[in-house]
Amino acid sequence: MTPEEQKVFEDKLYAYVGVEVCSRKPAKDAVNETMIRHWTEVMGDTNPAYTDPEWAAQSRRGKTIAPPAMMYVWNQEGYSVASSGRASDPQTEMAEMLNDHGFTGVLGTNVKQEYVKEISPGDTVYVQMVIDNISERKVTARGPGYFFETLATFSDQNGDTIGVQRFRVLKFIPQEQPAASASDDKLQVPTRIASPRGHDNGWWWNAVDEGKVLIQRCKGCQTLRHPPRPMCGECQSMEWDSIESTLDGEIMSFTALRHPKIPGYPADPICAVIKLGEGTNIVSNIVGCDFDDIAIGMKVKGKVEQVDEKTMLPQFYPA
Repeated sequence: MTPEEQKVFEDKLYAYVGVEVCSRKPAKDAVNETMIRHWTEVMGDTNPAYTDPEWAAQSRRGKTIAPPAMMYVWNQEGYSVASSGRASDPQTEMAEMLNDHGFTGVLGTNVKQEYVKEISPGDTVYVQMVIDNISERKVTARGPGYFFETLATFSDQNGDTIGVQRFRVLKFIPQEQPAASASDDKLQVPTRIASPRGHDNGWWWNAVDEGKVLIQRCKGCQTLRHPPRPMCGECQSMEWDSIESTLDGEIMSFTALRHPKIPGYPADPICAVIKLGEGTNIVSNIVGCDFDDIAIGMKVKGKVEQVDEKTMLPQFYPA
């Protein structure tokens, strides 16, 4: 774009700041025990405040509550979006305008939730969303683009605020990689994204490099936990050791990442939440079978394998 064209474009783009994506509207279903149970099972969250009515009745609340992190779940549109498409709104219109000007890449960069009030079965969650801000044009590793941030405010049937969520997205012009010339001595083959290794999880990845999958165990109450973290969620002890997993598992949920193709990864990798025999859950790849042959509840067996020149990972096969 010429400077004049960019100014016209940005005038139209920044006009979306403060525009309401959706007015305050209720979720299709009230907060309910079934959805809470499904969510906590998948997340491996055993807090009795969420799913144990007898325990909750003796608490100061006197009733069960929904996990705060479920706040965004209740207003999701569900399968109807996949079958009939999402209704047009200012956010989709803005995205289409960016697409028309070459900003076809999209990357969710971060999300921040703040919780204000607890909700319980029977409450109804309302959501209202605006386009809160749009950055100036940025040059990123993905390509030049704009960050935009939506602000969703959640409230209950009485109008009391439950919490807020900020979601930041980058819309960018994908950059073509220079083609390798025939004279190149060695082609750079893309590899998997390296695992982030820090103070609290480096030991776990080091064990994987040695062909083992370890599960962190609290020294205070013996509770197992994964992924690794510094404090026990049950007794708050910071003392821990670990046990080695047998990698016997059961599929709790699964999906295939079909688009876009990710350099360094196999086509359509199958990702699953797997419940290990020791009781903790792990996210890993299912290999050795077709997507259509996989089912929830299917038994699997894991192996730590080398998936590229630098990376060892646990992968799971049909048992």
